[in-house]
Amino acid sequence: MAQSVTVVLPQILADVAGGRTELVLADVDSVRAALDSMAGPYPILARRLRDETGRLRRYVNVYVGGEDVRRGDGLDTVLADGQEILVIQSVAGG
Repeated sequence: MAQSVTVVLPQILADVAGGRTELVLADVDSVRAALDSMAGPYPILARRLRDETGRLRRYVNVYVGGEDVRRGDGLDTVLADGQEILVIQSVAGG
């Protein structure tokens, strides 16, 4: 099990994450567990990242080790101690 990981959020999500762009999470072993861990203290952030079925919203991209989790094991991507989870929210323009 991962001892701790860091979630890096874009500035646009800082307002729903207590003003922070980095969150250090302990005892999480997958991307799903990391997102679940953030849901308690930051419920609005959780709703911005995942839909009502628990899947990543289509405009949210999550990277672990430089790889888009959607191209691998998705939310079940296994995390190692000290890894960084990068969250990028796509911005649509018109």
